[in-house]
Amino acid sequence: MKGDAAVRLPAGTASLTIRLVQVKKPQIRDAILASAFHLFSRKGYVETTLPQIAAGAHISTTNLYSYFESKLAILYAVHGPWIQAQLDALDAQLVDIKSPRDRLRRLFTGLFREIPARERGFANNVMQAIATARPEDRYRGTLIVWLEERILEMVRNALPPRRRRILEKADAAHFLVMAMDGYIVFHHVAPRRSCDDATIEFLCDLFLGSSGAAN
Repeated sequence: MKGDAAVRLPAGTASLTIRLVQVKKPQIRDAILASAFHLFSRKGYVETTLPQIAAGAHISTTNLYSYFESKLAILYAVHGPWIQAQLDALDAQLVDIKSPRDRLRRLFTGLFREIPARERGFANNVMQAIATARPEDRYRGTLIVWLEERILEMVRNALPPRRRRILEKADAAHFLVMAMDGYIVFHHVAPRRSCDDATIEFLCDLFLGSSGAAN
């Protein structure tokens, strides 16, 4: 069992084994996550290795396994709080916007243009991770489910009451997350291009029902 140490007693008591569980230190975990964020932001998920993360945290690779079972688990631990902070900041900006169109415009600009570009395109690490995940990496879809629910809530809050029913009839959240993922990848391969204004206006029309729905 990783993180355990077996201590054998003197002769005569050799049949007894005491297992000492290594105490996990929060500062070491934080150092691992800081090292991983630095490397993922600059090298990308695929090019970053566990020994590199361990070296950046000033621990051994063996010790790293006491805290995380895989590189994918580390990415989840880094990306989860990061994307939540991005959406929290965006949501805070939306609160004071009264016009549904202006609110949707700001939301889609954040989702499809700004977040994909932040921290040197940090969000693309998740795309790389999913594309290269192996069965033993234990991919979990909980982050995607959370992201869909959060974005759906933000869209619902931006829409006039009469338009909110469309969210009950279509899987809009999944569509928006897939679109966001696409722009994340697109930013990675063509960083000078992004979701244009015309596309954002089209999406506003789609959710509001007509190009004249400004309020």
